[in-house]
Amino acid sequence: MNGFFYIDKQSDWTSRDVCNKVQKIFNLPKVGHIGTLDPFATGLLIVCVGSGTKAGTFFNDDEKEYIATLSLGKKTSTGDLTGEVVEEKEIVPFTKEDIDNALKALTGTIKQQIPMTSAVHVNGVKLYQYLHKGIEVDRPFREVEVKKLEFISSTNDSITFKAVVSKGTYIRVLGEDIASNINNVGHLTMLRRTRIGSASISMAKTLDEVKKEDFIPIRELLKDIPQIVLCGDELNKAKHGMTIPFDINGNNDKILVLDADGNAIAMYHHDHQKYYKCLRGLL
Repeated sequence: MNGFFYIDKQSDWTSRDVCNKVQKIFNLPKVGHIGTLDPFATGLLIVCVGSGTKAGTFFNDDEKEYIATLSLGKKTSTGDLTGEVVEEKEIVPFTKEDIDNALKALTGTIKQQIPMTSAVHVNGVKLYQYLHKGIEVDRPFREVEVKKLEFISSTNDSITFKAVVSKGTYIRVLGEDIASNINNVGHLTMLRRTRIGSASISMAKTLDEVKKEDFIPIRELLKDIPQIVLCGDELNKAKHGMTIPFDINGNNDKILVLDADGNAIAMYHHDHQKYYKCLRGLL
């Protein structure tokens, strides 16, 4: 079994917990995932099985979509409900217009300060390791793209919003910045990932629901990459990672090679003229 499962992760499970469960359900030797979800978060987790762990690196996961709820009045050490309260402030009343302006100001290319919960290294140590020891360090900034911020609903002390963002965007930081832009402090109490690239939560199953029939082959996840079916001598060359001339139309940087049964054999990339070299074997 080489490919993927779309899992709707429940709260209080780590992404690794989900992988271990899928591995046990289907008795698989090798399992990984695309895009980590924090334990408190729910939603789409793409679990890679077999050589899907190799193929997953070619999946375009740059755009992700989330729904989040921001609770106002308290700021936590983690930016979410799992952290300790580090600041408490009486909620400043706000209007729908205030929210719209706050969301607009954070749409586009912005810089985010990487949170202490991150696995990013500072002086050779992961930030979350500093957090666990109660040590505060200077954190770097990262440029990210917030493609869309959409108001969903609000109460006197919370705001629910949808965010479409580039890979590497921290939604917890986005929540804190939204709160700041309406003169408040806040933290996330709900975070749900609803899409990764072309993969949607509507296609996912919970761990209680998932069956072998829900398996996604490599060719389906990588459908945005041109694919070519080989047989005979050319297929044998692809299996051994040899350079192959492809007589195809268009300027394709990458090509996914399949056998006659639709199994992914290898990922090739353009070298020169009509020749392509093996980028990675997928057997």
